[in-house]
Amino acid sequence: MMTSTKLTLKQVTKTFGDGEATIAILDGLNLEVKEGEFIAVLGPSGSGKSTFLSIAGALLSPTSGEIVLDGESLAGKSAGELADIRLHKIGFMFQSANLLPYLKVEEQLLYATHLVGMKAKPSKERAAQLLQRLDLWGRRNFYPEKLSGGEKQRVAIARAWMNNPAILLADEPTASLDYKRGRQVVQMIADEVKAEGKSAVMVTHDERMLEWCDRVLHLKDGVLV
Repeated sequence: MMTSTKLTLKQVTKTFGDGEATIAILDGLNLEVKEGEFIAVLGPSGSGKSTFLSIAGALLSPTSGEIVLDGESLAGKSAGELADIRLHKIGFMFQSANLLPYLKVEEQLLYATHLVGMKAKPSKERAAQLLQRLDLWGRRNFYPEKLSGGEKQRVAIARAWMNNPAILLADEPTASLDYKRGRQVVQMIADEVKAEGKSAVMVTHDERMLEWCDRVLHLKDGVLV
């Protein structure tokens, strides 16, 4: 069976400024992410990692080039169409778990499915499946303030997978964690990629977190090598 491509960036360029003050952050960047693949992107501060991830996640438009997500080109999409694509096809993880303080753990996940109109029964079943897999079932009725840093990030992983996105984009997901908890979070991302038949791209500066990644790319001079 052929493996489908979940994300493609073709000759993507992103510049800021104009005239002689123009700076190219991304310069003809190419990337293909296959189904079941977990890719890490490394690069020094200021190399454009966050810009790259924002463009891949349809949060920022490229100056030129094309992004194809789950077989659909993002070219020419309206702001509303892009918002809908982000909601249904992309799972985001950030340095901070960004949990809603007034929702319990299970409610955090159910709110994600509410946004896309998933019915209550399959939403509850999906949440239970992910919470059990990520060893959070016993915390399902806890508010974020009662969770450890590692537990919060595991909730963020579960929430990111709730809507069955084509791809997970993680921006320094271990930055706020110690080494042990960071390893657990990255391993869980990798496990979910395989279990769900999905894909993930993780931007990180921590080379100790790379053993679960299928490929490691470096962002250098605006391109991935």
